[in-house]
Amino acid sequence: MAFESARGRAIRPLARSLRRNLDDAAAHSNARAPLANLTLPGPKVELRFPVGGDARAFYRRFFPATSPAEWNDWRWQMRSRIRSLEELSRIFLLSEDEYAAVARHKGSLPVGITPYYASLMGLTDAQEPLRRTHITTGGEYVRGPGEDDDPLSEDHDTVVPGLVHRYPDRVLFLVTGTCSTYCRYCTRSRLVGNPGGEYQFSRGQWEQALAYLEAHTEVRDVLLSGGDPLTLSDDKLDWLLGRLRAIRHIEFLRIGTKMPVVTPQRVTRSLGRVLKKHRPWMSLHFTHPKELTREVAESTARLADAGIPLGSQTVLLKDINDTPEIMTQLMHGLLKNRVKPYYLYQCDPISGSAHFRTGVDKGLEIIKALRGHTTGYATPIFCVDAPGGGGKIQLAPDPVAGRDGDFLLLKNFEGKIYRYPDPAGTLGR
Repeated sequence: MAFESARGRAIRPLARSLRRNLDDAAAHSNARAPLANLTLPGPKVELRFPVGGDARAFYRRFFPATSPAEWNDWRWQMRSRIRSLEELSRIFLLSEDEYAAVARHKGSLPVGITPYYASLMGLTDAQEPLRRTHITTGGEYVRGPGEDDDPLSEDHDTVVPGLVHRYPDRVLFLVTGTCSTYCRYCTRSRLVGNPGGEYQFSRGQWEQALAYLEAHTEVRDVLLSGGDPLTLSDDKLDWLLGRLRAIRHIEFLRIGTKMPVVTPQRVTRSLGRVLKKHRPWMSLHFTHPKELTREVAESTARLADAGIPLGSQTVLLKDINDTPEIMTQLMHGLLKNRVKPYYLYQCDPISGSAHFRTGVDKGLEIIKALRGHTTGYATPIFCVDAPGGGGKIQLAPDPVAGRDGDFLLLKNFEGKIYRYPDPAGTLGR
């Protein structure tokens, strides 16, 4: 039986291979062969993606005809997504609310859950955190004050189909309407998984966006999003990233994606080569510590080893991840996987999202609990993406306690007051 390293690489078969080659060399020579003449093992064959214990038990129970190779194929995960009421009922013990809400759904933002991600969810507990984020409930049909289908007014700032130009030097490039899983609080719920089937933005739409970018030399930063750009095939992603890299004034490319978290098998060696070639940064959408599995450790390691800088984006969600304890556990886990916590978002007020949204003060409470009590690397930026197209507004606990003459009074993470000499300053006056 093969030993495995921490990354799942078989050790003993390689040793056996080396020993066989040494034996073969000895068999063809009556004298001891010089070391330089020995036959060494050939190129190492890529080993399959690791499979955690929960995932293995899940697919043996619900997909018994599935081989490990199929389970580890991201295309199989996409094809086998749980998308219908019948499929949900086969795997989950649905509550009456879930059953009725799924049966009622029409239009965009359908249910879609990869088998891998479903294996992390509570099959009998409708309140389990990851399950709540992906199975429709009746709260989605209740529209509250201030909610909107396009709360960030992205459509207003769309300059050509799929290209949102709001900030002076950067754009949002929506390259697809497909995700491998659909979060129920998605800010683009009006677009993704459109009725009539999921769709890819056409090459013609991409060309319009690329022509706009070529003409607008003030744009230096492009964020690819959607949908999820990693649902594109390697060759399409390679082509698109190559076209963007050919525009000389574009300095910074980013990819916003959830696939390395919900479908970690997508991070193949082939994808790693494409990304290493074009050098984008990557923003990964994490929600809860339950996502920090052996498989995700592998996907993030492959990305980091390919030289891709990794940051996280997390949406603050009521009764899902809205405690300092849960958020600290998540942020520490991200750092262990070489992912820098970047943004903690207040949930956008999309239509039917009230059951997901906390008060803004909850986010400040969490940042206060992180600051000083753990490394600054583990403390994300808390922000509200302003409704109506105002952009991201950063929020943080206010450390200014006032002034004492020429001294600024500052409160530290323990609540203690310290005096800083600031005779020319105006803060606290």
